Amino acid sequence: MLTVGCSAIDQASQSDQPARSDGEFRSAEGKECLDWFRKLDEAIDRAGVRDAEAYRVPGYPYLRVNRFLASFRQQASNDPTAFSAWQKRLRALDERARSYEISNLPQGQLATLEVSSRPEVTGRTNQCAGSLATLDAASVSRRHLLTERAHVPDDYDELKRTVGVYPVVSMAFFEFAKKWQNESAGTFQQTAAGTFEQKNIVRYRPPDNALPAQRIASILSNAKTDALGIPEIGDRERETLFATFAPVFEIDTTGDYDRFGPLRWGAGETPEVDVSRPTVYRRLAYTRYGGRSLMQLVYMIWFTERPQNNSLDPLSGKLDGIAFRVTLNPSGRPLVYDSIHLCGCYHMFFPTPAVSPIPPPDPNVEWAFVPRTLPVIEAPQRVVVRMTTRSHYLIDVHPDAGGDGTNYAMANDSELRTIPTADGTRSAFGPTGIVPGTDRGERLVTWPLGIESAGAMREWGRHATALVGRRQFDDADLIERRFQISPSGG
Repeated sequence: MLTVGCSAIDQASQSDQPARSDGEFRSAEGKECLDWFRKLDEAIDRAGVRDAEAYRVPGYPYLRVNRFLASFRQQASNDPTAFSAWQKRLRALDERARSYEISNLPQGQLATLEVSSRPEVTGRTNQCAGSLATLDAASVSRRHLLTERAHVPDDYDELKRTVGVYPVVSMAFFEFAKKWQNESAGTFQQTAAGTFEQKNIVRYRPPDNALPAQRIASILSNAKTDALGIPEIGDRERETLFATFAPVFEIDTTGDYDRFGPLRWGAGETPEVDVSRPTVYRRLAYTRYGGRSLMQLVYMIWFTERPQNNSLDPLSGKLDGIAFRVTLNPSGRPLVYDSIHLCGCYHMFFPTPAVSPIPPPDPNVEWAFVPRTLPVIEAPQRVVVRMTTRSHYLIDVHPDAGGDGTNYAMANDSELRTIPTADGTRSAFGPTGIVPGTDRGERLVTWPLGIESAGAMREWGRHATALVGRRQFDDADLIERRFQISPSGG
């Protein structure tokens, strides 16, 4: 009974077309557009090409929301100008996601939509989105309902936690997390002291085109903001930021499993890594602090696998990866660096002197593991991210002192959502945001924590990072709740 009840709730929450009054859409165009989105979504789900990065707002099939934009709901509900800017951003999220879904649709599915080409699908979708947006914006009740529904559920399954007696098992996992933190902190100390042995360090660095701090400050001070206060910069300025803060990676290398590169599709169910072309994926993200929107630069690398240490290794499997993020203050100086593996595991924070940690509200939840603090780092100086062989654990983050290395290229992480295949394109991620074939044995033990397939590689927006408690890598208040910016650091 509990399972059926939860299933019904989930289906209702994901429905794109809740009951509407007969007179709500009087125009034939509105009814036809709702029918178009229904057919399009059915085709997308039949083909298994749903993009899971952003959350589809129930009842608004032309809108999606992420955690950052969901944090503006109150502001949007109180200010018509802010609502308009907010709705446009939700629309842009859906438009982008649908472009990937339409690209990844098998050719045979186009016939079910009674269209002859993908551009025709895109054109019809955009036309209907505009029509529905106009109709909804004119309705006070629809605007109010949108601000209520545009929230993003976290990636913790409450039913699994209930069945798995989470309050009991979480204590054991919390002890495990503390043990890992203590061991990692010790490894960071050994690495800093030069006593942690690594014999085969390969150094990867971005091209030398970083700008000094004064130029970066100028870019951000001249950035325009919309009605929500979100800074916007051009493509050229964005490239400059990515180039300036790109880290140096130093990896203890004993095999190809320690080399990173772009993903590609081969004959298997899991994407492959082309280790002949060192490539870092990057994305621009945002967080909020004190009502202001701060830019974040995210850098991601993908390895072919985490190889087995023995036949029963529960952490090994296909693909592995690291995300390293830089949070900037409004003048373009780093506040906090943090990192995860692309399963959402092993979340670490590396604060600068511009911030100080805030104590956890509860001593029995994972909060902010800080294995090392960093000194003031002024652009164009970079940071070095040091990793182990095989497990790819971070064991040090420190200012770069310079040196030669292998140059890596950079690519937008959106490319992962439409990777070329022999007959079209295919996303690296499945409909739930998990990379197919990357399941780990640890999921058989950790399921009571409510994390789907713990250890598997995930799409942006789907990284639950705490074993105990609830925390997402893209929470809009993640930094604000854990660090206090000093008067001189903001």
